[in-house]
Formats: sequence, structure tokens, C-alpha cells
Amino acid sequence: MIPDDDADPHLRDVLDMARTPHGTVDNVMRVHSLRPNTMVGHVKLYRACLHDDTNTLPMWLQEVISSYVSVLNTCPYSYANHWSNAAHLIGAPDRAAAVEAALQARRPGDVFDGRDLALLVYTEKLTLRPAEMVQGDVQALRDAGLDDGQILEANQIIGYFNYVNRLLNGLGVTTDGDVVGYYAKD
Repeated sequence: MIPDDDADPHLRDVLDMARTPHGTVDNVMRVHSLRPNTMVGHVKLYRACLHDDTNTLPMWLQEVISSYVSVLNTCPYSYANHWSNAAHLIGAPDRAAAVEAALQARRPGDVFDGRDLALLVYTEKLTLRPAEMVQGDVQALRDAGLDDGQILEANQIIGYFNYVNRLLNGLGVTTDGDVVGYYAKD
């Protein structure tokens, strides 16, 4: 990964686009530094899937879905970042601890029901058994009260995290040097 000081002008511009609110470039993006154009695409995809103002799923739930995909794929990098975000957004430490335990045990039904549980069931199947997906999986989400836009949001988050988990695990990317999580720590 190319450090800022060694970046040519094009890479420097791309790194600036990828900077976090902390002013850093996370390793998940910096790993693209040898091919800056893939970093551009990655930044745009990430922000469109998870940080788009038109998303209507609650942000805490988007982060829980992200975390669950990362648990299912055993991706410590994404899990560290997105569970930190989910716990912050859940806001209640006891509830966050219960959710984390359920995700780690791959038993979301221990703490979720209704549409939230339906989304996590869909998350698990799409992540672990994508070839087995059927129209009934989408219908189950509709039956749980989700509209097609929300289903698309969840689908894109799940697809994105399956991509990025494989990128990170495949290249051995760690959080070393990163500021973990989007939200500032006290």
C-alpha cells in the first residue's frame, strides 16, 4: 500500500476522495493504491450502498446487516469497523451486547423478530448459499413489511460486504493504523 508521501498526483487526488471524517484513508481503500481507479469505484459503491441519504432502513440496522455478513464471512476487518458503528448507533450497551452475542452465535432470532429478523435470515442465505435464492426469499421480506426499495437497500449492502470481505480476506488487510469505526471515540 502506497503511503500519502509516496503518492503521485493522481493517487493523491484519489486518496483525498477516500478520506474518512477522521482525515485518514482506511486500509480497505488504501489497498487499492496500486490501482487507484478501483479505489474510486470502491469509494463510490461503499457510499452509495451504506451512506446514501435516500436509504430508509435505519442506519443501525444497515450496520447490523454489514456486521452479520462480516461474521458469516469471518472478516475481522469489516466486523471491527461496522460492529463498532452498530454498537454506537444502537446506543444501549446491554442491547448491543445481546445483539453482538446473537450475531456471533449466528442466531439472530435470539434478539430479533419481524422484519429485522427476516432481513437477517435473507442476509445469511444470500451470503452463504446465493445459488439457492428463490423469489420466495424476496416475498418473505415483503410479507414482513419491507418495501421493494428497502429490499434493494439490504441486497446492495449484503452484496457490497460480500465483495469487500473477500477483498480484505484475500489480501490479508488488517486494521493496523486505521481509526476503527466511523464515529469518534470519547
